[in-house]
Order: sequence, then C-alpha cells, then structure tokens
Amino acid sequence: ARVNSRSAFLPRSGYDAPVRPTSASTMDALRRWAVLLDSAFKVPGTNIRFGLDAIMGIVPGLGDLVAPVFTLILLGTALKMRVPAVVLARMVLIAGIDMLLGLVPLAGDVADVFWKADLRNMALLERHARPGVAPTRGDYWFVLGCIGAVVVIALVPFLILIWLLTRFSAV
Repeated sequence: ARVNSRSAFLPRSGYDAPVRPTSASTMDALRRWAVLLDSAFKVPGTNIRFGLDAIMGIVPGLGDLVAPVFTLILLGTALKMRVPAVVLARMVLIAGIDMLLGLVPLAGDVADVFWKADLRNMALLERHARPGVAPTRGDYWFVLGCIGAVVVIALVPFLILIWLLTRFSAV
C-alpha cells in the first residue's frame, strides 16, 4: 500500500473528510420520524400540513420533551457522518429558533406548523450525507445572520441606556 505523501500531511477540510456511512434504513427511519413530527397530517381543504410536534406542543411539557429528543438524534447522526461544522451550526440554530418559537403558548404551536424544524434539519442531513458535498453560501449566511441578530439583540439594551442617559442629561 503506497501512501501519497502530499495527502498524508495536508489537513482535510470539513466537507471532504470521509463520511461515516449511515445505513439507508437509519436515514429512512429518521425521515419517517421527521415527517411524522412536522407534516403527517393535512388541514382539510388547504395545503397546510402539520405533525405531532404541533399537537404535542398543546400539552404543556410533552412537546418540550419529545421534539428535542429527535433533534439530538439528528445532530448525533450528523456528527457521526461528519457533516461540516457550519451545517451542524445551522442545524443547532434551526432547532434553537424552533425552541424559542415554542416558548410562546399556542402561538409557538402555530409556528411549529410553518417552521418545520425537523424537516429542515433532515433535509440538511440528507444533503450532506454524501461525501464531498460542500456547505452552501446559504449555510454560511444563515449562521452569520443568526449571530448578527444575537449581537444586535445584545446591543439594544446598551444603546437604549446610552440614549436615556444622554436624553436626561445624566452623562
């Protein structure tokens, strides 16, 4: 077995590292669970689909326990498959947004119908399940946009404080 000396010492980027195979049956089972949680049912007379996540969210505590378990399974599978770090970050942010939306009683359940975090994360996992699939610009923009939003949200109280202090001549 001859070793290519050039490739032996070069670091691998996140998306060209060997993907650990996950069986097709595992991916099929994850897809079925994502559909069951996010879009298994249809509102009659519309194209609006919803899943058990929205239904369980109505019961206090139940939806808050079941949905994160599936998210952890998806993230664990993505880690095992060596999905690029930016895609993992995007998956975590999608789940975080879902969690934040779910904090609002009833409105969070309605948001679950439209946000469909499990299907979004499953699509990302399936897209990167093949070796050599690089992250897209959209992956980077989504992560950077979320980081930017958090920075803006963190700065707003300080800007308001500075404005109040200058407005009332305290500075």
